[in-house]
Amino acid sequence: MWLRLRCMLIKEFHQMLRDVRMRVVVFAMPVVQMTVLAFALTTDVKDIRTAILDEDLTPASRTVTAAFESGGWFEVGMFLNSAKDIHQVLDSARVQAVIHIPRGFQNDLRGGRSPKLQILADGTYNNDTAIIFNYAQQVLRGINRQAGPEAQSQAVAFEVRAWYNPNLQSKFYYVPGLIAVMLMVISLLLTSIAIVREKEIGTIEQVMVTPIRRTEFIAGKTLPFLITGLITMTNMLIVALPVFGLRVHGSLGLLYAVAVLFLTGNLGIALLISVTAHTQQQALLTAFLVLMPAVLLSGFIFPIHNMPPVIQVLTYLNPMRWFLQILHGIAIRGVGVQALWPAICAQAALAAGAVALAIFRFRKTLA
Repeated sequence: MWLRLRCMLIKEFHQMLRDVRMRVVVFAMPVVQMTVLAFALTTDVKDIRTAILDEDLTPASRTVTAAFESGGWFEVGMFLNSAKDIHQVLDSARVQAVIHIPRGFQNDLRGGRSPKLQILADGTYNNDTAIIFNYAQQVLRGINRQAGPEAQSQAVAFEVRAWYNPNLQSKFYYVPGLIAVMLMVISLLLTSIAIVREKEIGTIEQVMVTPIRRTEFIAGKTLPFLITGLITMTNMLIVALPVFGLRVHGSLGLLYAVAVLFLTGNLGIALLISVTAHTQQQALLTAFLVLMPAVLLSGFIFPIHNMPPVIQVLTYLNPMRWFLQILHGIAIRGVGVQALWPAICAQAALAAGAVALAIFRFRKTLA
């Protein structure tokens, strides 16, 4: 029995590891991913991108600005000129929070009245927003402590407002994110075995000797999954409306157009995996190893701005990062192309690059 078992084990290990690609996927990739993701995955909220609208322009208001700059949590990188600029910077997600110091702040402080500040935050990311309000409260407590006990009657107070998601309900953030994850799972995993299945059953040669062109062959392999992905997204949106109360505040046409770009890029990546893999097992395992970093480095679970700079640069190559920004912008913030054009351009470039590379590798592999 042991001899037969040993022979069986030797055969299985040899079959599994005889390919260099499989050895790399099984042994090297998990170590590399663990090393990279360990730096990227953090639940801390730091370097909060902040803009300040100081309408008072007095020594007292500058003291408040300095307190936020030196607190260690807020990264003040923008000073606004008017209240209308608040909409622009929050709609485009250029900042996460805006500190509004109204006129008369110093006069209220000196007159014994309790001066007030307004803190506006992007409520799309509900967990981050709650932490931002907590950090702001700690900064203002420090300001009040410095004022001394005799000034407690006119201690600085603040009003908070979470835009786009006033009640900070997590479902309005996670439901669109889960739609993006499901679209990537469907388009990546199913398509990755499309061509390699033809190789395994031996029909790829029969298809290639027909008059069909390679681009037509790839289109025939990808369009069914593209249509399936759009139908799946439609079904998820239909269910999310009555069950979770999710409403798309922006353009549905723009949302579907960007979804086509997102699915096209994913299908390109999946085809690239499919044409370079020899078995369905290789294709599925490689697709999974692409899928996990794509989800974790998309900003869906862990904020991108909290990741190390090197990891942030890597996220630029992640199509799910851009699709999430666009999806949240359209569904929750209700913004359009004017605010989302950088993410849309990045999504289109990644989709074009993935499809072009897949076509090139398909020709090289099967020519």
